[in-house]
Amino acid sequence: MRPDIEQFVLTLKRGKGSFVPLAELGVHPKIKKRFIGREIETLADDVEFWYKAGYDYIKLQPVADFNPGKIGLEENLTFNEDGTLFRKWASENRGVIASVEEFERYQFPSKSDFDYSKFEQVRSLLPEGMGVIGQYGDIFTMTWEMMGFEAFSLAIYENPDLVKILNDKLGELVLSMFEYYAHSDSVDVIWYSDDIAFTQGLLVSPDTLRQYLFPWLKKIGDLAKEARKPFMYHTDGVLWDVMEDILACGVDALHPIEPKAMDIAEVKRRYGERLCLIGNVDVDLLARGTPDEIRNRVRFNIANIGYNGGYCVGSGNSIPEYVKFENYLALLDAAKEYGGA
Repeated sequence: MRPDIEQFVLTLKRGKGSFVPLAELGVHPKIKKRFIGREIETLADDVEFWYKAGYDYIKLQPVADFNPGKIGLEENLTFNEDGTLFRKWASENRGVIASVEEFERYQFPSKSDFDYSKFEQVRSLLPEGMGVIGQYGDIFTMTWEMMGFEAFSLAIYENPDLVKILNDKLGELVLSMFEYYAHSDSVDVIWYSDDIAFTQGLLVSPDTLRQYLFPWLKKIGDLAKEARKPFMYHTDGVLWDVMEDILACGVDALHPIEPKAMDIAEVKRRYGERLCLIGNVDVDLLARGTPDEIRNRVRFNIANIGYNGGYCVGSGNSIPEYVKFENYLALLDAAKEYGGA
């Protein structure tokens, strides 16, 4: 079936299209390589993967260097084919910024350093009907990573001025990317990602998020609304205490409804008329389960969550390199079989 970005957008806006779309925040380069039979070396290769796998879009970011290697050891980083980070583990104690002096010495990028050339190049490469998601994030995450989570947690109370200037600096830089997405004819959908929770609860109090993240999320939501582009948000974890905050920021679609954190049926019951739900197929199941188990989960979600629209099939986080390849194929095939594609 040919891609159809308009049907994808309709689903994100809680409509019921002619099929249930697929959606992932990321697929590891090793999985992509196995799928198309060669390394992903060019933008055209990446378009080919997303197209052949059955997605209605390719997700792009500008090339941007926030010096992530300074946050942790190189062995704590895994990379995408374009050199951007796929997964990382950050310092829990002291980061690279613990004082105003260190903040002033830190080599932040400028807005003019961000390279958007892929967004201009991609339009000539897209098959008919395929669109583009502009994605970035981590205003909150980079704030605590650069300080170290323990130091950040203390600074919220002991040195809030430092937290504010760092958060504001990162916020303005990342917001500029979403200003580009909002005004670019190359971008159909806007996706912000920033983890604020884990399976037991929020990483910090709701009030802390209301101070350091949600004002930025609202600014991005306002940009998306003005541009009439769907606004997707990714965060893992238990979100019940801030669901109304997320909705108030203008979020149209929430990813990935982590299955060990929240019951997607309950999320659908409480918020399904206001929010498109994305993902929810457990990454642990994708890594250790069987293709039949994957198919059954996809079928259940389509029947019970996507019955009236507003649902996209995908993992409960992303597709890392340790997912069984046959299970990823089962997810794709089941989405097409049971979702009407």
